Amino acid sequence: MFLLKKYLSILALLLLLSCQSDMDEQKNDGQGTITNISPLTTYMQRVAMVSTVQDNIIDGSTYCTIKLPYTVTVNNTQFAINTTADYQKVLDNINSSVYDDDIVKIDFPVTMLYYNYIEKNIPNQADFDSLIDYWNLYPDLLSKINGLNINYPITINIYNSLNQIASSVSIISDQAFFNFIKNLNSSQYISLQYPISIVNYHNQTKSITNNSDFENAIKYAIDYCPENNLVSLDFEATITNGSWIIPYFFNDSEKTASYSGYSFVFKSDKSVVATKGMISETGQWECSMLNGVKELKLNFSTELLGKLNYNWKLFEFNNSQIRLRDVNNSTDYLYFEKK
Repeated sequence: MFLLKKYLSILALLLLLSCQSDMDEQKNDGQGTITNISPLTTYMQRVAMVSTVQDNIIDGSTYCTIKLPYTVTVNNTQFAINTTADYQKVLDNINSSVYDDDIVKIDFPVTMLYYNYIEKNIPNQADFDSLIDYWNLYPDLLSKINGLNINYPITINIYNSLNQIASSVSIISDQAFFNFIKNLNSSQYISLQYPISIVNYHNQTKSITNNSDFENAIKYAIDYCPENNLVSLDFEATITNGSWIIPYFFNDSEKTASYSGYSFVFKSDKSVVATKGMISETGQWECSMLNGVKELKLNFSTELLGKLNYNWKLFEFNNSQIRLRDVNNSTDYLYFEKK
């Protein structure tokens, strides 16, 4: 019975994809297939990244972590860091007095584990300082999405449009999921087998039944898990700082190429100037809150730029990237990236 269900699931994926007249016109519906560039795919990969914030008090970086076990010395006291619970001992020592220096000294050598599962041996303090300086050059790199854990195993159906072969794979860990997504190519279409069980940052187990559920759970983690909100930014101050391009636009199908070469400058008087070459068009923008969700409303008059005229809901942003979506019968996406 299990093999029959697995075969039927793969067959259903194959039939779904073979009926599409154009593979690039893929819909982002709740149960639909996704590709290596679909927003949900990139969000899931960030969920599966290495957890790196738990030892920030020691290494000062959200893009790498020191691989257990190792030892540190704080205020002349040595601590063995064998489990993640041992970070609390370091924090308790730092908070125990206001009269000591609270300098955390790592006992080298250690192995650094990057957010993408790459490991690097660090033999001394100088190499460690160089590594942290390197990561500090990328303050706006979209990092791991904390506060959402997937209960494995999960099953993913795959269809390759080049050889028209359907298959499936069982994913048993975050690292396997991260690498699976990393190795996807543009000819592969995937479909997750639901339901999928997750645990949110309240330690509550939830059942995810479709793509929309999964994306909404990720959005909830981004908004409410404290480990995802280490830096407080003002959205209006961010969007009015510098010029932006559109790296991704999905409206029923991907239409990013239509906006290649455009730059957008959002001004404090609520005007927005879109420029391509020697031609500029001025529209309007407005920011508001609705049911606790920040919205960005755009208003352009020409046909092409007018396709951006939605009440976009903010998904996430930092100093260099803004990600918006519009959820109706299907989900549309608009991304801005600092030029």
